[in-house]
Amino acid sequence: MNLVIVESPTKAKTITSFLKNDFKVVATYGHIRDLPKSKLGVDIKNNFTPSYIILRKARKIINEIKKLSKKAKEIYLATDPDREGEAIAYHLIEVLDLKDKPYKRIVFHEITPSAISEALKNPSKINLNLVNAQQARRILDRLVGYELSPFLWKKILKGLSAGRVQSPALRLIVEREKERINFKPEKYFKIFGIFLNSAETLIEAELIKINEKPIEKPGIKDEQKVEEIKNDILKGQAKVLEIKKEIIKKSPPPPFTTSTLQQTAYQIFKFPAQKTMVIAQSLYEGKKIGDKLTGLITYMRTDSVNLSPLAISLAKKFIEENFSKEYVLEKPRLFKSQSKLTQEAHEAIRPTDPFNTPEKIKKYLLKDEFKLYSLIWQRFLATQMKESVFQKETIYIEDISENKYIFKKSLNQLVFDGFLKVYPYLEIKKEEPINLSEKEDLQIKEVKITTHFTQPPPRYNDASLVKTLEKYGIGRPSTYAPIISILLERGYVLRDENKAFYPTEIGFIVNDLLVNHFPEIVDYQFTSQMEENLDLIARGKKSWQEVIKNFYFPFKNHLLKKEEELKKEEIAPIIYLNENCPLCGQKLVSRLGKFGRFISCENWPKCPYTKIINQELDVECPLCQKGKVVVKKNKKGKTFYACSRWPECQFISKYPPTKEKCPLCNSYLLEMKTKIKCSNKNCSFEKPKEENL
Repeated sequence: MNLVIVESPTKAKTITSFLKNDFKVVATYGHIRDLPKSKLGVDIKNNFTPSYIILRKARKIINEIKKLSKKAKEIYLATDPDREGEAIAYHLIEVLDLKDKPYKRIVFHEITPSAISEALKNPSKINLNLVNAQQARRILDRLVGYELSPFLWKKILKGLSAGRVQSPALRLIVEREKERINFKPEKYFKIFGIFLNSAETLIEAELIKINEKPIEKPGIKDEQKVEEIKNDILKGQAKVLEIKKEIIKKSPPPPFTTSTLQQTAYQIFKFPAQKTMVIAQSLYEGKKIGDKLTGLITYMRTDSVNLSPLAISLAKKFIEENFSKEYVLEKPRLFKSQSKLTQEAHEAIRPTDPFNTPEKIKKYLLKDEFKLYSLIWQRFLATQMKESVFQKETIYIEDISENKYIFKKSLNQLVFDGFLKVYPYLEIKKEEPINLSEKEDLQIKEVKITTHFTQPPPRYNDASLVKTLEKYGIGRPSTYAPIISILLERGYVLRDENKAFYPTEIGFIVNDLLVNHFPEIVDYQFTSQMEENLDLIARGKKSWQEVIKNFYFPFKNHLLKKEEELKKEEIAPIIYLNENCPLCGQKLVSRLGKFGRFISCENWPKCPYTKIINQELDVECPLCQKGKVVVKKNKKGKTFYACSRWPECQFISKYPPTKEKCPLCNSYLLEMKTKIKCSNKNCSFEKPKEENL
């Protein structure tokens, strides 16, 4: 009997279906050893030697694997093709005592019969450089977490944590929120001319120049000047100044990496990063298609955009058989990663077989699995199809009065869809051409003025946060989703009604403490440099102990200094109120809790009295006209709006009410994402949000 060991039971089941009866495939159900939770587990004096223990959840399965390993003729360690997988294989060698016994390490990037067969023919040994890189990351994270987290407990609140990667991510969210808070919107205007040609066609074009001087971005801010320009334009005479036509070719985007898959799945389906990775894992490990189990996509933790020659040839074959010749590339389109840290030995995320079309296997997949598989399949096929071709037409209109005004109108006409045939997600505006000729006289029908306000930078969502983490080199493909999850679990950030992240009061306080007193922990460049060091360890070019040593001792000395300097009263003060506790008569205080400030008795928790503080809006309750509208959070951290007199007044709303009443039915109006809408479901009144600013 030959023993094959993997991490996942689904993966084990899929591989079993490919192999002969003389193979036994078992799963470890993830990591089998780790540092202990009850203590540091790192011997700092002994060159940072880790003390690993077998995880409680793994003890039973390890005993079973030990029994099987004693009977096995050959033992194949088939864990994932990354640092985590290499580390699990290393721990299996230690636990199963395989150092002096024959074992074979096999690696594959897709779970298909051909990939497994090829891996079995080409076994190797454990790559200790990859193991050391994973071990260095784990020890670094343990040292930061176990040293810095208790410091936060003493100085702020119990149960908090800080991390080498999570804390810079929190800093991004907090700094963006501060930008939004300090942002002051400015009013500006855009001017459009509406012209009529001899064929009775209306052309709307934007004013871009006055007397050869371009209008500054974002637009004209002087309202009186806008009116003067409008009146002047209406006095003038207009004609077509110039028509420019050009052919534009648009290439497809690269195949998916972990980061771009998470970003795109959020943008199209609003999948959180963690959900995307769970679904991708299920597609990679295998689904039952008909009576066969097979992995549908390649390994989903990768930063490479590389495609294997076999994958490219299969894509070409599929395109040739299912599309006309004009869609087929003459030469394969290859992609190169921008980051110098990319592991090019890996492949991009792609379907294992393009002939498994989404529609063909739809009935075997769950709804969200089908969505994500379709997206991966479409993106991969698009990479090997010809460019889409557009004809861009730019019309310049001249209006001469006292001043010379130039208007611009751009049109895009699709000439050939190319890769858009299978990947229609790119936002490309397509319009029909207008029948005009240069120097043609036009009639000025109207001058339209639109009012706008400058907008604050948007909050980070799953897509933009992952993109920024990747840009700064914070974390690796396997860590993006866990970073987001831990920030939410710790209560440092919440999601707003648009699923974007904003920091809680605790998030602000923890971040400000780290930024002011532990800048190296939240410094983007420092974090990125540490990731580079881990990559150098993985390549055998740096000692993992040296990397940890250079970080730890300066960090520890600085921490001891700050423990003496900083007082809890200065960071998270308890504020005494001019009220007495209704239960025991002692003073009431405002103190910091996991979900922000709350009111309690000064003897809390001995005296159990508490009361939540809610943010109050300067809006009268639309139901009782006595209380104020307050912002509240439910148990899941989602925002809602209620009357301050609750429960006497039962007003509650998902969206904040405004001070205005509906001009049609006199009901209260609600402020939504892009518009102001009547709260009366039977009333149709709504208007753009900008008009209410």
